Amino acid sequence: MVFAAAASVSHALSLQLQLSSSFLYGESISSSNLNSATFAVPSLTFPPFTLTGKQSCTPKKLVVHAKRVSGLEEAMRIKRERELQSTTKFRRRPPLRRGRVSPRLSVPDHIPKPPYLSSPLLPELSPEYQIHDSEGIAKMRAACELAARVLENAGKLVRPSVTTNEIDKAVHQMIIEAGAYPSPLGYGGFPKSVCTSVNECMCHGIPDSRQLQDGDIINIDVTVYLNGYHGDTSKTFLCGNVNDVLKRLVKVTEECLERGIAICKDGASFKKIGKRISEHAEKYGYGVVERFVGHGVGKVFHSEPIILHNRNEKPGCMVEGQTFTIEPILTMGSTESITWPDNWTTLTADGSPAAQFEHTILITRTGADILTKC
Repeated sequence: MVFAAAASVSHALSLQLQLSSSFLYGESISSSNLNSATFAVPSLTFPPFTLTGKQSCTPKKLVVHAKRVSGLEEAMRIKRERELQSTTKFRRRPPLRRGRVSPRLSVPDHIPKPPYLSSPLLPELSPEYQIHDSEGIAKMRAACELAARVLENAGKLVRPSVTTNEIDKAVHQMIIEAGAYPSPLGYGGFPKSVCTSVNECMCHGIPDSRQLQDGDIINIDVTVYLNGYHGDTSKTFLCGNVNDVLKRLVKVTEECLERGIAICKDGASFKKIGKRISEHAEKYGYGVVERFVGHGVGKVFHSEPIILHNRNEKPGCMVEGQTFTIEPILTMGSTESITWPDNWTTLTADGSPAAQFEHTILITRTGADILTKC
């Protein structure tokens, strides 16, 4: 589940968080004959000469160093220019329109429910890190494994003409059949069991009667509450024949998540996550959304630490046994957003496409375990 952070990305970082709907959700080039090389121009010696007055110059040597760009580097530069050109030629799809939202689905009485259902208000962010003992880790693994399985099965439903409401019903049924509760349902009044964010929807899309169209992309954000623990994950899926420009956005967004996870381990700084994600996104000209952030997850749906996906100076380090989400959102245009009157569905301000991926991870002494990986 994604958190919305209205914040300056400065060192002090006063954050006001809002959670939205889904929950808080080639060319091949051979380089065998391409070698780079450096060379030095032979030293050039100039004879002594005298300036007017009492100043004189002794002989000087001028050494010029240069680097020859390899064929591979040049080919990659040309390829990148072509990719950027194709991005500028991207044809926008018709803007999203709200469909009909059906009534919320019921959950059997015997299934344990999270405490926030007692109030329609959005819960405050818990200030405590969620650090687990061996029993807690085992329960986190179980919840996250279920969330991952549900997400993968939900992705198999993605095809033209299927409605996001049908995806919600299927996700709901899979979760309750496993004896778990769909965490988004009723969270701060959210009316559905999953978040479905299509095309320019950054996150927190509410499932409705809209049919998916050939060429759409859709993020499905699944969170389950099992045995007192939340498992949270999301993925952007391709619907039918998606053009190469959107495929690249989706691919790079997933790569950004992987790079953010790769630097995680006990003692690592949280700010390194945003640095790695931003570096990779910028190579392709994509924007990294600042408003929505990752978060601690476990017995509580959303807690500290806040995980910023953009460059930042937020203090703090990771701790062994800790669980949190990383869930970057990349856009092809503006990173500014607008939210529909439902107070959940959030779109890019300029209508440009957005993609998101999310995992719940467990910090270990030497790295991070991805708990929501199938």
